[in-house]
Amino acid sequence: MIPILTRCRPVQPPALRLEPAHSGFRYREFLPDKRLEPYVACYWTIDCRAAGEAIPNRVIPDGCVDIIVDLKAAAGANAAFASGLMTTFETIGMPGDAASFGIRFFAESVHHFLKAPVSALAGYRVSLEDLWGTEAELLVDELTEAADMAQIIEKAESRLLVRLAEAKLDQGHLLQTGMGYIYAHRGKLSVRQLAELTNYSERNLRRTFQRELGAGPKELIDIVRFQSLLQELRGSSGHRFADAALTFGYFDQSHLIRAFKRMYGLPPAQAFAVKPMDESGM
Repeated sequence: MIPILTRCRPVQPPALRLEPAHSGFRYREFLPDKRLEPYVACYWTIDCRAAGEAIPNRVIPDGCVDIIVDLKAAAGANAAFASGLMTTFETIGMPGDAASFGIRFFAESVHHFLKAPVSALAGYRVSLEDLWGTEAELLVDELTEAADMAQIIEKAESRLLVRLAEAKLDQGHLLQTGMGYIYAHRGKLSVRQLAELTNYSERNLRRTFQRELGAGPKELIDIVRFQSLLQELRGSSGHRFADAALTFGYFDQSHLIRAFKRMYGLPPAQAFAVKPMDESGM
């Protein structure tokens, strides 16, 4: 039986509150309209107020693709871009006066909105104008002229719903089915097991994932397992990494630490040693 996609909601370090607070940095997430929940993980915003100072922002693999709009850009055509699937962490220096709005899509369903496979992004940032044409500039104009965040989200969702209505949905696609099993197992399975569940060969799986996402099924399995581990550790007190390694199918604690560091850039003990911020971001 093909599983219904019960995706884990991906998280980033600012939402986990694992990074040291910066008084000039604010990150927020907003849930999408119910009609967009199968496709959009969340909307997010970053506001920086630290003139003359670059603020480091760690970004980690989450199995998603983002459309990002610079709300302070002077030129509309260059103010929006699509960011491809990440397979390792990156630390970005945010300008001290930045204001960004992002739409975080699940990688396996973003093609309904981009009209191009994720593999076309090849892990890079591609101007939204190259994907949407003149509609990209219209979107930027609407968002930069919006009165508040509620209106920004309303304008963005209006365009997404139109694109969704025009899209040819493909629920039986191998990529959708494969990702459904990966989510259902929280990334705790091998490519061989995934092939058995989907009744396709490992070669067919690899070819399909590579063609559509620009990454193999093993990489998506690793990302979903990492995100599941991250949320498990986030919700527990007294982090027992040896137990987590057993739960999530790592060979041992050392294997877990290496995998975590590759995705996050820090070993888990160091990442979770940061004192959590309170709701005010302090």
